[in-house]
Amino acid sequence: MTPTPYVVAEALYKSYGQVEVLTGVDLEVNAGEVVCIIGPSGSGKSTFLRCVNHLEQVNGGRLQVGGEYVGYRQNGRKLHELSPRETARRREDIGMVFQQFNLFPHMTVLQNIIEAPVRVRRIPRHEAVATARDLLAKVGLADREDAYPRQLSGGQAQRIAIARALAMKPKLMLFDEPTSALDPELVGEVLAVMKQLALDGMTMIVVTHELGFAREVADKVVFMDGGVIVESGKPHQVLGNPQTERCRSFLEKVL
Repeated sequence: MTPTPYVVAEALYKSYGQVEVLTGVDLEVNAGEVVCIIGPSGSGKSTFLRCVNHLEQVNGGRLQVGGEYVGYRQNGRKLHELSPRETARRREDIGMVFQQFNLFPHMTVLQNIIEAPVRVRRIPRHEAVATARDLLAKVGLADREDAYPRQLSGGQAQRIAIARALAMKPKLMLFDEPTSALDPELVGEVLAVMKQLALDGMTMIVVTHELGFAREVADKVVFMDGGVIVESGKPHQVLGNPQTERCRSFLEKVL
């Protein structure tokens, strides 16, 4: 049986003024699949991820998540921008973890995690707290619920950011270089949480420089450069036997 794509990008274009950042990206991500996007800085990786979540508006092409346009509705052959409220509703099934942790500094760890479920999803507070504690145990930080972000290491803060995103019960998780701001010795604890998410069947798109993680966890590796997908395939194919000179050159510099 052919898998059903959960994320579908078709001929995606994005520019800032005269600067073209995405110049025709086509990508499908199946439900339960882990896709790692690699490539040099400025290749459009993070911009693509932000377009999936409609944090950036595309200038051309189509992008659907779970069979719906995130920030648009279709009327005939035209797409029309949704209201911010409707866009936020469609975005609820998408969790995103950034390079910076973006935790609320005046809130405890527990308060950070339950804020969106209570305010946005209207989940009863006691239920949100129970879920938050389960998630804290899952990311190995059950003893830190009363701590404030300033009292956490970078690795701990990023694991809390992952728990906060998971508290919304997303069907898709986006990771934008989640370990790039961490000291090297803290990278492993964040990757371990992400590996477990993959084992649990979470659909994930990960922009990363951690090629060992991509080789071990990804179902598909995508190499981007110049705003397009240059090469994609199984990890052993793209990372072990790249078919394009541009991908080979990139890997020679980073491996």
